[in-house]
Amino acid sequence: MAGGFVSQTPGVRNYNYKLTPKVFATCFIGAFGGLIFGYDLGISGGVTQMEPFLKEFFPYVYKKKNSAHENEYCRFDSQLLTLFTSSLYVAALISSLFASTITRVFGRKWSMFLGGLTFFIGSAFNGFAQNIAMLLIGRILLGFGVGFANQSVPVYLSEMAPPNLRGAFNNGFQVAIIFGIVVATIINYFTAQMKGNIGWRISLGLACVPAMMIMIGAIILPDTPNSLIERGFTEDAKKMLQSIRGTSEVDEEFQDLIDASEESKQVKHPWKNILLPRYRPQLIMTCFIPFFQQLTGINVITFYAPVLFQTLGFGSKASLLSAMVTGIIELLCTFVSVFTVDRFGRRVLFLQGGIQMLISQIAIGVMIGVKFGTAGTGNIGKTDANLIVALICIYVAGFAWSWGPLGWLVPSEISPLEIRSAAQAINVAVNMFFTFLVAQLFLTMLCHMKFGLFFFFAVFVFIMTIFIYLMLPETKNVPIEEMNRVWKAHWFWGRFIPDEAVGVSAAEMQQKSV
Repeated sequence: MAGGFVSQTPGVRNYNYKLTPKVFATCFIGAFGGLIFGYDLGISGGVTQMEPFLKEFFPYVYKKKNSAHENEYCRFDSQLLTLFTSSLYVAALISSLFASTITRVFGRKWSMFLGGLTFFIGSAFNGFAQNIAMLLIGRILLGFGVGFANQSVPVYLSEMAPPNLRGAFNNGFQVAIIFGIVVATIINYFTAQMKGNIGWRISLGLACVPAMMIMIGAIILPDTPNSLIERGFTEDAKKMLQSIRGTSEVDEEFQDLIDASEESKQVKHPWKNILLPRYRPQLIMTCFIPFFQQLTGINVITFYAPVLFQTLGFGSKASLLSAMVTGIIELLCTFVSVFTVDRFGRRVLFLQGGIQMLISQIAIGVMIGVKFGTAGTGNIGKTDANLIVALICIYVAGFAWSWGPLGWLVPSEISPLEIRSAAQAINVAVNMFFTFLVAQLFLTMLCHMKFGLFFFFAVFVFIMTIFIYLMLPETKNVPIEEMNRVWKAHWFWGRFIPDEAVGVSAAEMQQKSV
């Protein structure tokens, strides 16, 4: 499919390209990195409500879960239980900082491979766990794998994809995450019905399958032209660019990559330089977008969907089935973003999804408050239960085509090459830190805040929607190497971008943006 693109940003260049089978295949395989993250997100919530698992490792929670006198909001409240889930994300946070250097020095693909390898070892520890220590060691190793994959895969996809299809290809990472969640919930549904200790072991041990997929994928994948140039393989980079663009006429884009690389080499300390005023827009966005993504409350649903549904009065089997339904809804709606993000842009999806999540969260909080009150006692009828599931699905759909995929896409595409690895490491670290906080504190917050927890997250959804409206410029169809022009034209961020960063005078830029 031949074509180019027309950018709405003044001065941004247009590149010619063809959508080649090679770029499609490499991005498809590269997106496998999202599978390990998604599988873990989906598997942990289901395992933590399986009775054989609770009896063996968390007998205190098992007794509370089956007590007739326990407050519905507090049945699963246990810091040790939540540590099983959240420890992974502390490890991912730490490893993402090391992954930045490995991704830059050795290339994106070997960072992906290392992520798959450590995730594979972690899955073995969890599948054969005999005590809490083995469980936590396994979770930490899984976290190292997630940190490396989440740091390298979005950058890989953004650098391989043509500029005007970057959103669709990068969203493949989120599709892989959601696909991993759906597969995990289906596996949990069937393994939960097995007798003895075999069910949860199969659920945790099967994490080795997506780990092997990313390892094999990383071995056969080529590296990106940006990474090859960065590491001194200039001729190989040009051949790779010609190969993935389907044309020999890549001189303009290739020269832009060379120029960006030469500029990046002048930056000896990316972690120090990202604090400079000229990178203020990228730093703020790579911190605030993952911060807000986690405070949408989505991981309340993702981590603890079966636990949450049991709290709402569903049986064990019905809870897993409901979690499976919401996962499938999220997967299908993620494709909406894949097919619309490069047509309608990032801002439209961010804003529409935020409004949809806000309304559905408030409605869920009201319904749970009416049925359970602050005492946490009461019964919920089948009709009301189905309505809550429907509202949760509406909420999940809004996240799936907005903050889910765009939370990874936008931070990975906005930074120049000289700070890109550092910026992505910050993005992953912030994401993992707040993922850890939500995972660790949710059950306690549910116990104490009760139905008000949904209003708590709704407040953040409102704030972040206003933040996007005011502070995020549209980045669709803009080559990564030309992104400074977007920031220069913004009403607020333009003051931080020096004129030489966009290659035009301030007067020219102002004249073009009028």
